[in-house]
Amino acid sequence: MTRRASLPGASELFRSTSLARPAVPEPVQPAAPDRPSTGRQKHDTKITVYVSDEELLALEHARLSVRGTFGLAVDRGRIVREAIAVLLADLEEHGEHSHLVRRLRQGSER
Repeated sequence: MTRRASLPGASELFRSTSLARPAVPEPVQPAAPDRPSTGRQKHDTKITVYVSDEELLALEHARLSVRGTFGLAVDRGRIVREAIAVLLADLEEHGEHSHLVRRLRQGSER
């Protein structure tokens, strides 16, 4: 007999509690051309990015939201790689008017 309490697994915590499946909204297509991310594969190169507590919490909330709402089990790294792919595609298509350049300009004006 173990002294540890038995805790539910992730599948139990995120199981559907209703019989009717909620309507899944259509995924939003980026305005930029389709730039694939590397997805789920072994990555040989690593970078370190420091984020604030709020940014990390928002990223984790997004991961749980994607899992709970759309049924996609992805990790934070996958979300970050997808976000990078979308931003880089937007930069290629819109250049100076891309979201990335506009946000970086806003940040440098502070």
